[in-house]
Amino acid sequence: MLKTLAVALVATAALTSHGLAQTKTPFALDWKFEGPSAAYFAAVDNGHFAAEGLDVEISPGQGSLDAIPKVATGAFPFGFADINSLIKFLDQNPGAPVTAVMMIYDKPPFAVVGRVSQGVSGPGDLEGKILGAPPPDGAWAQFPAFATANGIDIDAVTVEPVGFPTREPMLAEGKVDAITGFSFSSFLNLVRLGIPEDDISVILMADHGLSLYGNAVIVNTDFAAANADTVTGFLRAVAAGWKDVIAAPRAGVEMIAKRNPALDVDLETRRLQLAIDANVVTDYTTQNGLGGVDADRFARALEQLAETYEFQNPPDASLYYTDAYLPASDARMVN
Repeated sequence: MLKTLAVALVATAALTSHGLAQTKTPFALDWKFEGPSAAYFAAVDNGHFAAEGLDVEISPGQGSLDAIPKVATGAFPFGFADINSLIKFLDQNPGAPVTAVMMIYDKPPFAVVGRVSQGVSGPGDLEGKILGAPPPDGAWAQFPAFATANGIDIDAVTVEPVGFPTREPMLAEGKVDAITGFSFSSFLNLVRLGIPEDDISVILMADHGLSLYGNAVIVNTDFAAANADTVTGFLRAVAAGWKDVIAAPRAGVEMIAKRNPALDVDLETRRLQLAIDANVVTDYTTQNGLGGVDADRFARALEQLAETYEFQNPPDASLYYTDAYLPASDARMVN
């Protein structure tokens, strides 16, 4: 059983090549330790963080919004969070010391997942149906923009607030007709519950009108200003961890299993592979490396957010993301 408290992951090397003592570095994930988190464990176990002089302590999260206040308050220097939720947080909390520094999910996994047998195969099927949505869920946060892009009358959708642990079971039991969630997680959770794969409809929002980005590594900006080299080193190690698990997904998942022996390695390897194929390795990251964003696409994403979210302040892309700390592109290539 996964612990809710932070799990200390101590790198084996005590000193860097420059003779500096390792810096304890807390890192807040968005969710529990599942397949898509393997890259960060690979960065620990394969010595990438240690090579940067970092002793990284990884903590599980409770949703896409969870890491943002942890980093903004300085409790964690680094986190992993949905950039769209970060944009809204910074609009509502001007000057909060947090920003994104490395895009991981170039194509976000936000999805509506339904049951074909319950009449949900595409966006147009949601009106008149019951949608289960955890309030802190990143995919639910994007649902209004998704609805606008697809002409869905939100008032015609019955929204049932649900908890993360009950989301897929409620869909499996027919208590809701569809749920919001991350495509790779909800799909495989339903498979694990015995739902036939051909009865599961995954409606990926990125394939239905959304230009949004997904989860990114975020940093406390006060910490970053005082520790620029540490931030770049952290991101370099993260990129190396992703390279490792892209090359050998199962080996990465087995690193998680060392911390959680009850982990279903086969299932989580498939979950990781789904995330790699749909969200991490894209045309953009193949050409430009992991971590960057396209300025024109980001501008369209902000316009799309503004369709359903009333900004209190003029949107400013420079507040939400910076590439100032990214390592050289050759250290971030995913192919």
